[in-house]
Amino acid sequence: MKRFTAFLLFLAVTFLGQSVVFAQGEAAVPFLVISPGARNGGMGEAGVAYAHDANAVYWNPAGLAFQYENPETDKVGEISFMHSKWLPQFNFEDLYYDYLAARYYIEDLGTVGGSITYLNLGKNVWTDENGAELGTFDSYEYAFALSYATKIMENLGTGVNVKIIHSQLSDVTVGSENDKGVATTFAVDLGMLWTPATPYLQNRLSLGFNLSNMGPKITYIDRDQADPLPTNLRLGLSYKLYDDEFNRIHVLYDVNRLLVRKYKDKKPDDWTTALFTTWGQEDSFKRFSHSVGMEYWYGNLIALRTGYFYEDEKYGARKFLTFGAGLMYADMFGFDFGYISAAQNHPLSDTMRFSVSVDF
Repeated sequence: MKRFTAFLLFLAVTFLGQSVVFAQGEAAVPFLVISPGARNGGMGEAGVAYAHDANAVYWNPAGLAFQYENPETDKVGEISFMHSKWLPQFNFEDLYYDYLAARYYIEDLGTVGGSITYLNLGKNVWTDENGAELGTFDSYEYAFALSYATKIMENLGTGVNVKIIHSQLSDVTVGSENDKGVATTFAVDLGMLWTPATPYLQNRLSLGFNLSNMGPKITYIDRDQADPLPTNLRLGLSYKLYDDEFNRIHVLYDVNRLLVRKYKDKKPDDWTTALFTTWGQEDSFKRFSHSVGMEYWYGNLIALRTGYFYEDEKYGARKFLTFGAGLMYADMFGFDFGYISAAQNHPLSDTMRFSVSVDF
């Protein structure tokens, strides 16, 4: 169990910040806030207002509504897949993250989509209090999402995800607990994307909003020990800085805030209450994380990306640079790479994401 216990501790530090560890875990299933897609991963993990591919299911489902506007140039559908060896500093070969997303435009209805998120936590050894091995168990988590997006106005879109979440930390009863570490629940995401239609901006600016993982607490053992989902608020903007026949430059900025409230007695608010009570926490605005990114395209062929992710020292202290590149072939096949450059021995340091997409 030593490997498993250490891993769960670093999961909390990596995904939800040090404040979560101090609070004995504010939210469960943190894999839901791992950023998918090598493209956005190379831009500081920003993209709520720049959701221009199938991965918009995660970043902002409203972005799906803008991906089929011109039948002569846009493709009706897209499938995207990403694979990443996760937390490479741990050197666990069986720790990896996969994300599959798809979208399809239906005339007179809008755009439908979906995703499958899978985090494999590997095989763990089960021991008694004396260290004697009692067996092994597999740990993993996954989520299925279905999406729908449409335009409310020509420059304003909205989208929604409905998802089923399953977490299997242990399929055996361990220690003094009276049940297995297996749980299932559901959640909803809501998103909006707006491009202000003003002559001065010339459709260069987009503003995005995404409120994700709204749903009931997840119960592994009993209701008294149920944990909230990582309900997350993401706001951001993207701006087309330069655009000519061969060159395009976009700049992005996102802020994120976990809307989870857990008290000293370890009792958490329901998500409906936490949407409001979290703003009364100490250092409320220091709890935001910040992402900035930039993407350069030469034609519709080669892309270069970079970005920076920042959290306050007291609430996570994650700080890292990101780099990425993309290649489009035959206006149909996309290949993307993203890389995280963090401090030495940081769990996310040297994380690489690889994505492939097909437009049809």
